Amino acid sequence: MQDKYLYEYSVIRVVPLVEREEFINVGIILFCKKEKFIKMYFEVNEKKLSFFCKDIDLEQITLNLRSFEKITNGDKDGGPIAEMDTASRFRWLTAVKSSVIQTSRPHPGLCTDLEQTAKRLFEELVL
Repeated sequence: MQDKYLYEYSVIRVVPLVEREEFINVGIILFCKKEKFIKMYFEVNEKKLSFFCKDIDLEQITLNLRSFEKITNGDKDGGPIAEMDTASRFRWLTAVKSSVIQTSRPHPGLCTDLEQTAKRLFEELVL
């Protein structure tokens, strides 16, 4: 029997006009403490975002999401937060923010393959 991993995931959202509280899902972050696993997938659908908000700065959105990705991956050029342990990086990324890029509250799950689960959640919730 395969091991089951307890994981948490959060949906990454673009909230073009924070005061309206409307959003579009653009990515996911999946984290498993036991395996020290963290993975992020995102896609900037320019057509969808432009339709949602004609004045949105797509270049800045992409830069901000790339920063999230650097923190997720623990990249050397990701700043001091990227140097934190895996759990701390996930908690920082999923903390409540009042900005254009926000995340849902974390949701738990069980799986046997963390990578496949991250891909599946991305496909189901974003694509």
